[in-house]
Amino acid sequence: MTKRDFYEVLGVTKDTDENGIKRAYRKMAMKFHPDRNPDNKQAAENFREVTEAYEVLSDKDKRARYDQYGHAGVDDMMGGFGSGGFQGSHAYRDFGDLFGDAFGQMFGGGFGGGGGGGMQRGSDLRYDLAMSLEEAAAGKEVELIIPRHVSCTTCSGSGAKPGTSPVPCRTCGGHGQVQMQQGFFAVRRTCPDCHGTGKKIDSPCVDCSGTGRKREKKNLKIKIPAGVYDGAQVRVSGEGEAGEFGGPSGNLFVVVNLKPHSIFEREGADLHCDMPITFPQATLGAEIDAPTLKGKIKIKIPAGTPGGKVFRLRGHGVPDVRTGQTGDLFVRVQIAVPKSLSERQQKLLREFAGETGDEVYPERHSFLDKVKRFWDDIASEVK
Repeated sequence: MTKRDFYEVLGVTKDTDENGIKRAYRKMAMKFHPDRNPDNKQAAENFREVTEAYEVLSDKDKRARYDQYGHAGVDDMMGGFGSGGFQGSHAYRDFGDLFGDAFGQMFGGGFGGGGGGGMQRGSDLRYDLAMSLEEAAAGKEVELIIPRHVSCTTCSGSGAKPGTSPVPCRTCGGHGQVQMQQGFFAVRRTCPDCHGTGKKIDSPCVDCSGTGRKREKKNLKIKIPAGVYDGAQVRVSGEGEAGEFGGPSGNLFVVVNLKPHSIFEREGADLHCDMPITFPQATLGAEIDAPTLKGKIKIKIPAGTPGGKVFRLRGHGVPDVRTGQTGDLFVRVQIAVPKSLSERQQKLLREFAGETGDEVYPERHSFLDKVKRFWDDIASEVK
């Protein structure tokens, strides 16, 4: 029977690169795989054909000889594509890389070695820690109670009754996987008896029921560094769930959640706050107390300070958790307007207003000049 052109088999051209060859083969192999086409001899033949084409076109030397001499140039380089020949080819060795994810889902484990001795790493744990801004700025040591699985001390995490040991699984021979033959193609799947551990426990530990772990609470003291920010994670190695059958423990991640502050807003290592001052303080100048995380501090308000003016207090922010340098505090003053006045206060204020004009308010005077010019321009355009 005359063989079809390998490029035609994979649906590619002679200019297709190596990645294109792999993509084409993956598509064809998934389409014709015997497990997707049970009892379909034509699909099995198509699968053999696309695999043979890939065996040649994915190999640089074989592809060069095929391009020059056709099938005659590579027939002596092929090992045959029966059950033994295919498994010995590099196409079979590459199959796990090309199809590991897809066939791992189909067959419950994909390709590869055994069960790794049965030991499995424990899961990571997360603990959400609420902190105030003051606590985050200073840093603190917290004591946490963490419920988790720990290694069983009775059996030292093996799951076997003291004096006994787990034995290799008789079904898979301790590999954690069993091989299933599908015609000329062999696939591996997780062992149904040991569930991939490769071991069986004939005499389970009575304290942990053969799991090698027990549930308990542990008290941990954890240092939270100064300057920690909202959403930061502090990793505590080895304090997560214990691994199964003596495997290593996972990690504990303490996630910081900062509470909103009544005065300050944080931006990196800097703090910001709005502070109201009175009209006389802004007009005449004053020395006032400004809040910081460590107490109050005197700041000087110059005479004629406008609302919205920002004063920078260096070194009164929070430490940068990465560099250790402390940020600054930015205080923005706002002019407070009295809500109610006595008759005498109203009289004095009217007298003040009557004795002053726009000239004593430079910003207002400048704005009114701009408005007047704007109206004049509109009037001239209308004419």
